[in-house]
Amino acid sequence: MTYLSRIWLNPLRTSAQALLRSPERTHAAVLGGLAVQPVTERVLWRLETRQAHRAELLVLTQSRPSWAHLVEQAGWPAADGGEAMIRDYQPLLDRLQHGREFAFRLRANPVTATRQPTNPSVAQKEHLAGPRPRGVRVPHRTAAHQLAWLTSRVDRWGFTLLHTDTGPAVALTARERLTFTKKAPDRTTTPHEGPGGDGRKRQVVLSTATFDGALRVTDPDLARRTLLGGVGSGKAYGCGLLTLAPLTSPATTGGG
Repeated sequence: MTYLSRIWLNPLRTSAQALLRSPERTHAAVLGGLAVQPVTERVLWRLETRQAHRAELLVLTQSRPSWAHLVEQAGWPAADGGEAMIRDYQPLLDRLQHGREFAFRLRANPVTATRQPTNPSVAQKEHLAGPRPRGVRVPHRTAAHQLAWLTSRVDRWGFTLLHTDTGPAVALTARERLTFTKKAPDRTTTPHEGPGGDGRKRQVVLSTATFDGALRVTDPDLARRTLLGGVGSGKAYGCGLLTLAPLTSPATTGGG
């Protein structure tokens, strides 16, 4: 089974504000909604902040989750309209037939691989100095490059973009550059620290782009794998969840 959840967050609450500031905290809160730990299943999520009075957290899981902790700490517990929604995702997957058209929304982390980054970080320099290094990921920063990233890949996902009189039916509706800290992975363990490492943190910089548009299914099996597996990098930080919605007209550019 697969489930798509919607949890409403109250931006006036301190716990919700912490989630809105840090994708790492949101990722941890999302994983906390699953009973089987450690989590080994694919989890995708996206945070929507277009409404001033509340934020929307969408989560795709392979097992049925519980969001009581998020509603209690960061939502509207016991309030009308504050409850979390959990829906079976299979009916949507069943509608992915060849030729069907949908509106879509995708928040992605458009990147490319290169062996000659303009301003390499210390970690990138170390990686490139190693034997037979592969390229390092660098973000696409301009709107034109981000749109080109999407249009050059959508056919690999089992879809094709619809077209209007002005070109592909897709718009870049939001762009963000997020900077936050993340606990560095444990590499050594000392008698004083135990298994938790030294607690050092590293800075993460994430460039995201949100696309809204309209598409047509060309390969149903591949399209289902795309929805379930997500696209691109940055999935732990709220990127890669492609959502579909009914298409009201060929020129529609909404989704979600």
